[in-house]
Amino acid sequence: MIKVGLTGNIGSGKTTVCRVFEMLDIPVYYADAEARKFLNSPGVTGQLQILFGKNILDAEGKPDRKKIAGIVFRDKERLKQLNDIIHPLVRQGFESWLQMHSSSPYALQEAAILFETGHYRHFDKTILVTAPKQVRIERICRRDGVSVRDVEERMQNQSDQSALEKLADFTIHNDGRLLVIPQILRIHEQLAGTIS
Repeated sequence: MIKVGLTGNIGSGKTTVCRVFEMLDIPVYYADAEARKFLNSPGVTGQLQILFGKNILDAEGKPDRKKIAGIVFRDKERLKQLNDIIHPLVRQGFESWLQMHSSSPYALQEAAILFETGHYRHFDKTILVTAPKQVRIERICRRDGVSVRDVEERMQNQSDQSALEKLADFTIHNDGRLLVIPQILRIHEQLAGTIS
């Protein structure tokens, strides 16, 4: 089975693209959603309290994701420390998940910072979803109900799209002008064809 990493900066439309691949019967592992599940596990909660302090928990004793985001999106070192806790768990989960989908020609893992962490090296192929900065800002403001300033702070910790394009095997331009589905179908044909 071919392992494919799919990434893109915040607001690029990674999830939308993944949904199309799922319609083509390609399994998708959503690394960020899985990371949120691991965030609530007892061992991780303890590590987060050590890293961020006890006030990082909400009223139910679970990690408060908004508080954590407020810290890590402003501090690259804290973000790295958080990723060092969560990413190994996500990688292990992905490997187990792959075994359940071994009959598929390829499988995708959707992850926000695939290239930044160096994790892309664990994949056979990579796909980057891109969109202009202003389009991404508008999407995130609408989706999350946050200010432009909040989105721009989040974006500061992400790599420049043009640098990521040089690392990716495939790029999907989700700018609202180019049709996305034909781009996905071309990639799908190539990936499915590599094992025939």
